Amino acid sequence: MADMIRYFGKAEGRVQGVGFRMYVQQNAMDLGVTGWVRNMEDGTVDMELQGTQEQIDKLEAIIRKGNYFIHVNAFSLEAIDVVPDETGFKIRY
Repeated sequence: MADMIRYFGKAEGRVQGVGFRMYVQQNAMDLGVTGWVRNMEDGTVDMELQGTQEQIDKLEAIIRKGNYFIHVNAFSLEAIDVVPDETGFKIRY
């Protein structure tokens, strides 16, 4: 799909030990976004998100909003190359 884009993202804040990866995965799947999410040793969470700009914008808003447990203090996105034929959204360990 020509309108597909992919971003590398990094979330900082209260994003580990609070179900953040499952939160991102569930919302990504609901929106049809593919990619992955992974906890980092420094307490941040890295991810790659692929979809249309509209899908990514919606997911970014959800991530930034968080929930009762999740508090994202900083979230950055950097455009990267699309991964062809990717399906699903995985939690990496």
